[in-house]
Amino acid sequence: MPKQAVLLLAHGTPETVDQIPEYLRNVVSGRPVPQPVVEEIQHRYALIGRSPLTEITMEQARLIQAELAQSNLAAGRDPVPVYVGMRNWRPYIPEVVRRMAADGVEEAAVICMAPQNSRTSVGLYRRAVQAEAAGLRIDFTEDWAQHPLLADAFAERLRPAWQKLCAEAGHPVPVLFTAHSVPTRTVEPPAAGATGGPRLWPGEGADPYAGQARYTAELVAARVPEIPRWWFAFQSQGASGGPWLGPTVEETLNSISETECKFLILQPIGFLCDHVEILYDVDRLFHEHAARLGIRLARPESLNASPTLAKAVADLARKGLARLRN
Repeated sequence: MPKQAVLLLAHGTPETVDQIPEYLRNVVSGRPVPQPVVEEIQHRYALIGRSPLTEITMEQARLIQAELAQSNLAAGRDPVPVYVGMRNWRPYIPEVVRRMAADGVEEAAVICMAPQNSRTSVGLYRRAVQAEAAGLRIDFTEDWAQHPLLADAFAERLRPAWQKLCAEAGHPVPVLFTAHSVPTRTVEPPAAGATGGPRLWPGEGADPYAGQARYTAELVAARVPEIPRWWFAFQSQGASGGPWLGPTVEETLNSISETECKFLILQPIGFLCDHVEILYDVDRLFHEHAARLGIRLARPESLNASPTLAKAVADLARKGLARLRN
C-alpha cells in the first residue's frame, strides 16, 4: 500500500520585524512594495510583539495527527504523518513537498487552513504543491466552509465570550462576524463583453469566497440562537490593487452605532488562529474605532488549539486519504 500523509497549507508569517520586507515580496510575488507600506506592517508587528501563526499551525498539525492516529489504530492502519507548508514564509510549500518525497510519501491529502475558497488565493496554494508534486498523488480539499465541526468550533469559542459580555451589558448583545477581504477583481467575473487579459480563475461565474464566508457565519449564528441580531463584514482591506470586498468593519461599526448598540461581540470566522489581522486589526484598530463610537467591543478566543477544529480537519484528511485509496 502506498505511503500516505497529510499536508496542511497556511499563509506563513515572519519571525522578526527585520524579515518583513522579504515576506511582503513573497506575498506580492516579487512585485515592489512601497516603503511606507513596509514600515506600516513593521510597526504593526512591533506593537503586537510577533505573529504566532506558524507555531499555532504546527500545534494544530500535532493535534490533527493525534486524531488520525486514533482512527488509524482502530482500523489497523499505519500512522499518517502531518506536514505543514507555508506559501509566503518558512517552511515553504515546495521545500516541504520535496521533504515528503524524500520521506517516501506517495499519496497526500492536502488541506488549506483557510476554509473559504477564493479560487485565486487557494489556487496559488494548490499550484505551489503541484509544481513540486511529480510522482506524488494528491487529493486537494477545495473548501470546507460548510463543515459542521468548523461551525461547532467557532460556536464553542463564541458562546462563553457572548455570555460574559451579556452579563456585563445586562441584556443579550449582537455579534459581528468577519472574514478577510480580497480585491474585488479576484472574485468577480468579468463584465459581459469584456476583453483583454487572462481570466483570474478557470470556469464561469463568480468566485465562491464571499458567499462561503457569509455561509460560515450563518452556521455559527444558528448554533447560538440566543443572539438577538448579527452582521457580517470583510476586514483588513489592502491599501492598493483597486477596490476590495466590503462592507468594511469600520463602515459596519458606524452603522451599528446608529442602532444605539453599546455592546458588541466581533468574531472572525475566516481565520483559524491568532495572527496580525486579529491581534492588531481586531484587538487594536477595531477596538479603538468601536470605543470612539461608544461601543464596548469584545472578541472570543481564536480557534488555535481547538480540539473540535482538529476533529474537523482530521475528518477532511480521512476522506481525502480514502479517495486516494479508492
